Amino acid sequence: MSFKLLLRSSCRGHFSQSTLSRAFSVSAVHRSDALNQEYDAIVIGAGHNGLVTAAYLQKSGLKTLVLERRHLIGGAAVTEEIVPGFKFSRCSYVLSLLRPQIYKDLELKKHGLKVHLRDHYSFTPVLDGKNSYLLMGGSKEETMKEISKFSTKDAKAFFEYEDMISTLADAIEPLLDAPPVEMKRIMNGGLLDRFKAMKPLRAVLDTGSRLGKDIPAFYELLTAPTTKVLDYWFESEPLKATLATDAVIGAMMSPKTPGSGYVLLHHVMGEIEGIKGAWGYPEGGMGAVSGSIARSAESYGATILTSKPVDKVLVNSDGSACGVVLTDGTEIKSKLVLSNATPRVTYCNLVDKEDLSQDFLDKINKIDYTSPVTKINVAVDSLPNFTAIPNKADGTPSPHHGCTIHMNCESMDFLDEAYQEALLGLIPTRPMIEMVIPSSCDPTVAPPGSHVISLFTQYTPYTLKGGQEWDENMKNVYADKIFDVIENYAPGFKASVVGRDILTPPDLERIFGLTGGNIFHGSMSLDQLYFARPAPSYSDYRSPIEGLYLCGSGGHPGGGVMGASGKNAALTALNDFKSRK
Repeated sequence: MSFKLLLRSSCRGHFSQSTLSRAFSVSAVHRSDALNQEYDAIVIGAGHNGLVTAAYLQKSGLKTLVLERRHLIGGAAVTEEIVPGFKFSRCSYVLSLLRPQIYKDLELKKHGLKVHLRDHYSFTPVLDGKNSYLLMGGSKEETMKEISKFSTKDAKAFFEYEDMISTLADAIEPLLDAPPVEMKRIMNGGLLDRFKAMKPLRAVLDTGSRLGKDIPAFYELLTAPTTKVLDYWFESEPLKATLATDAVIGAMMSPKTPGSGYVLLHHVMGEIEGIKGAWGYPEGGMGAVSGSIARSAESYGATILTSKPVDKVLVNSDGSACGVVLTDGTEIKSKLVLSNATPRVTYCNLVDKEDLSQDFLDKINKIDYTSPVTKINVAVDSLPNFTAIPNKADGTPSPHHGCTIHMNCESMDFLDEAYQEALLGLIPTRPMIEMVIPSSCDPTVAPPGSHVISLFTQYTPYTLKGGQEWDENMKNVYADKIFDVIENYAPGFKASVVGRDILTPPDLERIFGLTGGNIFHGSMSLDQLYFARPAPSYSDYRSPIEGLYLCGSGGHPGGGVMGASGKNAALTALNDFKSRK
């Protein structure tokens, strides 16, 4: 039996546990005596934020233990060999937002992180009977030439728009690297508390100074629908729809939703190796990012244990956190506990209800975790051959293969229609599809001549109409629909597939602990940002329980492989620890 037929016979749909266990784990430390020690800090969850937290705490001298529920580290920034020989970035799939200071402080390049930068970054094939397409990136002249195929007006306006977005992104950058201003402590705390709480005001003042005359534009971006922003700048629907995907990616909202414009900033907010707005593929997959952070943490002396699920946070009689209990009953004592789990998992599952007020629990239970995302990981034996740009004769990747490839993005209306159908519990007629092919830039993640493909698709409801669950049949019905769409753009795609892994919102919740399947640990809507993330009066990573902190993306500044939540939480906890000594 050929390799291709063997994979097809064993890998269609979901995979056996034995297959899934062959995961790419860059760090899995097991020390028999580690559970018998007492620690200064315990971090629950070895996602990238939890690992960043551990690295900063251990680097500062706190004896730190990380406990991971799964058999490998990384959380959503993970690499798994689901199909033999194919290493998938199973959840998150491209890198840009990781904070530059974290790169530097934790010496991630020294610890093995290598990123393959993308020259061209966006490819939108258009089903218009003319084999049209929009390929963005490369030189400024190339991008203008591409856009001018649809609109000369838009070609002239595009870089002015990019400058505007970049200016706003640069202005809010100080806010990412500092805790939010905690008004409760300023208004009600003692003199020392008030003084400490004033420090984050520097970031706010810095942002205000940078914005200057652009404050009205920033306000509009925060509050307006994406459609209003993009309609002001452009007239070409393929260009507007392509840009609009940045605003709605991972979010149960339409480009027509007020406030959706804020996430447009993510397009230019990132930086890799000093290049603003750059995106790339970590060599070895997204698990390599988590692996480099873990190696940094371990180099300072942190202990990281996998397959150690936490059942409960221990709380002293004085109301302070003092350790954790594992699901097997093992108790581990510590002076601090930092949770990389979602706010709901942390406060509703890991803490006894009597240790928290009902008012606080009500706030946590009101967090919106709605997710529109179904992630499909695909192994193929050849590159997709798009009708718009046919493959080279030798089958090697072309620039467009390294891009984020947008399908069903001929119009912003298509995105809104898919959203409206999902609100009714329906599988959309035209799902939004973002395809990336990391192996086009990083050959280490697939066998020679073969490729790994990530399909980030929306909008899919958590529960289908009539209360129907996502069983194996419905997952395959949906995946087949996605593959039919891709076949329209790249004939022969379905025949190239040798294996696939389908992750609906319930799967993302079950496997990765993402409440509701939300990749951001909670919606990035305006009512759940800054002061209100995760809840009003608790945005400084502290919890009502002294010594218990939130260090995941459920805290400010939110989701994405950014690391800012982890770093900010670590520094907050470290300052408190020093004050208590």
